[in-house]
Amino acid sequence: MPLRIIDYGTEEYQQMVDLRLQILRTPLGLSFTNEELEKEKNDILLGYFDEDVLEGCCLLTQTAEGTVRLRQMAVIFGLQGKGIGRSLMAFAENVARDAGYKKITMHARKSAVGFYEKLDYKIASNEFEEVTIPHYVMEKDL
Repeated sequence: MPLRIIDYGTEEYQQMVDLRLQILRTPLGLSFTNEELEKEKNDILLGYFDEDVLEGCCLLTQTAEGTVRLRQMAVIFGLQGKGIGRSLMAFAENVARDAGYKKITMHARKSAVGFYEKLDYKIASNEFEEVTIPHYVMEKDL
């Protein structure tokens, strides 16, 4: 199965950090601090693989009892629009539901709102700026 949970600190995790850096951070002139990455030890780390090559990823962070926040969704440039993100989202929802969570929230980039709306996520905030670009809080009950 191309979808799997990634263990923190493994070679797969390093692929995940590299992919997120390439897709989400470097284009904005940003990187990760050791403190940011250290906090991911308790997160649920998810990846979409072709053989042993990571093509997409995201992570889930508990924010409240019964609520998890989807973060750092990234798919390799050139593979976006091929269903990897949709598959990752379905996997993330199933993993969250199986872990007992009742709601997923996220800070969605304005440019990605349409993608998440197709998956039944609803905007739950006014527009705000995060990592120098416009975002919305979006959420979905599981």
